[in-house]
Amino acid sequence: MEDSKKESKAKNFIKRYCNNKLAVIGFFTLVLITLIVIIAPPFLPFSEAEIDPLAFNMPPSAKHLLGGDDVGRDVLSRLLYGGRVSLAVGIFSTAVSVIVGIPLGMLAAFYRGAFEVVVMRLSDIFMSFPSTILILFLVSMFGPSIITVTVVIGVLGWPKFARQIYGSVLSIREKDYIEGAVAIGAKDKLIITRYILPNAVAPIFISITFRIAAIILESSLSFLGMGVQPPAASWGNMLYNAQSITILTSRPWMWVPPGLALVITILSINFIGNGLRDALDPKTAKK
Repeated sequence: MEDSKKESKAKNFIKRYCNNKLAVIGFFTLVLITLIVIIAPPFLPFSEAEIDPLAFNMPPSAKHLLGGDDVGRDVLSRLLYGGRVSLAVGIFSTAVSVIVGIPLGMLAAFYRGAFEVVVMRLSDIFMSFPSTILILFLVSMFGPSIITVTVVIGVLGWPKFARQIYGSVLSIREKDYIEGAVAIGAKDKLIITRYILPNAVAPIFISITFRIAAIILESSLSFLGMGVQPPAASWGNMLYNAQSITILTSRPWMWVPPGLALVITILSINFIGNGLRDALDPKTAKK
């Protein structure tokens, strides 16, 4: 009976999600972009850092489909390799935020007391600083690199997840079935993993989706010269390398592809997040 209910809920969720056409388009677009940046680069004739003297500021051609940059590197290769980096930063920084934030917020709401005060005040402190300025400061201290940017963005993102699940757990822990589990002597670990977490985690999936859009933050850091450093490519540092008026006006092949890639990816992620929000919203269940 319980399995059939879960299956019915899953089917209803999928149906409601699929009713949102933009969410479906966003999902398949993001999957397509991910597959392309993972599978295609090894088959390209140039690596992201390889220099072809003949490709110096070269417009798109048969040899260089998206042209060459101001160093002679293939723009298509850098676009695809850079897509790997940008998506990886978004995904892994979100994973760091989730791994740190969810346990802290959940335990703070479940046990309350001094631990709750410490966790909530820490989240207040983290959220009181302008995130971009703090990230720039920390990256400048530890040195700009893919790992540094990912960890710093991830660590500074945990308060949002902690606060969100904190509120959910505070509500759920007052339910009758939780009080019943406590009354029969169920262990805290069982109550948290079996009764609280499954009921509190659904809204977190929406936040996770939107948080992956942190690739725009990585791109901003790279655009400011504090993110992923050359010769490694990211969509942000490709835009950073195309800041001059000459490039912006006469060499669009150097900045239009990474700009479009960022816009399409961010829109896809936001469409997916909106679709998840609508599909998980009980008010849409009868629609």
